[in-house]
Amino acid sequence: MLVMKFGGASVATPECFSQIAALIAVRLQEHKQVAVVVSAMADTTDRLLDLAHQIHPNPPKRELDMLVSVGERISIALLAMALSLQGIEAISFTGSQSGIITCENHADAKIVAVRPHRLLPVLEKGQVVIVAGFQGVSRKGEITTLGRGGSDTTAVALAVALGASLVEFYKDVSGIFTADPKKDPSAQLLSELSFADALDLIVQTGAKILHPRSIALAAKNGIALSIYSFLHPQEGGTKIGWGEKKRNESMLFEHEVI
Repeated sequence: MLVMKFGGASVATPECFSQIAALIAVRLQEHKQVAVVVSAMADTTDRLLDLAHQIHPNPPKRELDMLVSVGERISIALLAMALSLQGIEAISFTGSQSGIITCENHADAKIVAVRPHRLLPVLEKGQVVIVAGFQGVSRKGEITTLGRGGSDTTAVALAVALGASLVEFYKDVSGIFTADPKKDPSAQLLSELSFADALDLIVQTGAKILHPRSIALAAKNGIALSIYSFLHPQEGGTKIGWGEKKRNESMLFEHEVI
């Protein structure tokens, strides 16, 4: 069982979806079951937020969540279409359809449980599951979002619930570096890090390569993480938490982590 996560930069254009579909096809040769978490296309969330503020200077947070959650729904549907074109059966699910249960805090919700009842039969058939990142549903049935970078946490939480031991993140960089490689050409790629070292480095440097909440959640549940460039997935990469002892406790979600 493998969980793959693609960020907004990796779905920036329609052509990107075909590239991602080809990459998923390769991973399907090695894993019988694959679940994919996708972010909104690049700048989509920002455009939706700008639109909201053109209507209302301080929009109600509930309605903002209703609005911005549309971005991921676009991505998951387009990716399912791209996979279909390559002969791969895939079904897209929103956060609520995937059983991602959160607290009541709109725009910055924490995941409290994942109940993937609709996903399991699809995976058992060998079909690819595509889940909208960044969003969930509260116990009161309200659509919620997880805040910036929340899709990373979606991927780890989904891995916990599905029993996956690894999440692969595909970003616009090849992994975690000693500094921002876009600004510092001398920055060195770190090929392997512990959970603690990765979390410390990201917090200290302010790097946005992975959300700290996703690393903390992975550490609590013993989920190994890998980061690759979506343009050059065979090059470099950073492994996080590989070889660290898996916890024996029952599934731990965000309300028990942060």
